[in-house]
Amino acid sequence: MMTGRVFSINVSVEKGQLKQMVGGAMLRAGHGVEDDAHAGPGRRQVSLLGIETIEAAEHRAGGADVDFRPGIFAENITTEDVDLRSVRVGDTIRIGATAQLCVSQIGKECHDGCAIMKRTGACVMPKRGVFAVVLSGGPVRVHDRIEIRRAGRGFLSWLKR
Repeated sequence: MMTGRVFSINVSVEKGQLKQMVGGAMLRAGHGVEDDAHAGPGRRQVSLLGIETIEAAEHRAGGADVDFRPGIFAENITTEDVDLRSVRVGDTIRIGATAQLCVSQIGKECHDGCAIMKRTGACVMPKRGVFAVVLSGGPVRVHDRIEIRRAGRGFLSWLKR
């Protein structure tokens, strides 16, 4: 089991807008982050990215005129001290007391005209973004503990169906 914490929670009212940091949010099963423009059914209900990845992107940008901060890559939850590079589809992520997610996708294709790419010059979500569905909802707050558990073989074979 891996552990870490929530560095920030980020939401936007409309797609294409920068996500704003908030102190907490409610995760809803089968839906995602309440009051976020990207919430809804599907495989990418919640997006996660490590603060370490954001800091590395800022370093690579070498002084570009971009405010590299949590939410800049449109992630809902910015993690800290969690090795998201080793997370696999099917792993479960517990945040706080009750919220539980299931990793559904690693990375995503950037579309033509990607707002993140235009804003930052490079998008890390295709390789570093982790996407999940909400299995059980509940409140999540900045500094909440994150626990990641590996999926069992039975679950992975079920997921491939």
